[in-house]
This record gives sequence, C-alpha cells and structure tokens, in this order.
Amino acid sequence: MVVEALNNIAKHAGATEVDVTARRAGDLLVVEVVDDGCGGADPEQGSGLTGLADRVAAVDGRMLLSSPPGGPTVVRVELPWIEN
Repeated sequence: MVVEALNNIAKHAGATEVDVTARRAGDLLVVEVVDDGCGGADPEQGSGLTGLADRVAAVDGRMLLSSPPGGPTVVRVELPWIEN
C-alpha cells in the first residue's frame, strides 16, 4: 500500500513532503500516507487507487481517500490485526 501510494505521489502530486504512519488501533492496523501535493486524486480516473482498494478489500480491509483540489491527499488503509 505504501509503495503504491508513494509511486502515485511521485507521478501525480507534485508534493514536497510526505508523511507515512502505521499504528495499531484496537483490532486494526492503520496505515496513512499524507502528502502536501496538488490534491484531486480520483479513483475513477485511473487504475492505481482502484487496484489498491481492491487489494485491501481482498484481505477484509478498507481504504479511505481524502484528496480535495489543492491538497492535502490522505490515503488511509485499515487492515484487520490478527494475533498469532
């Protein structure tokens, strides 16, 4: 997820700063990638974000996207935390 998000930022965002965080929140692993780029990311306009959301859903997770015009863009993925 992080690699895909960073690739999208490098190709499309014109960002100068990116923050990546990962943390456990109860029974979830929450990963966020936030950039200060131009915003306007739209899953309907390409396959990268849609493919990412599909891969996350395949492991019972969910992806949330906030990307207003002018930024910032936030990609948040919540995945089930499974103890061994």
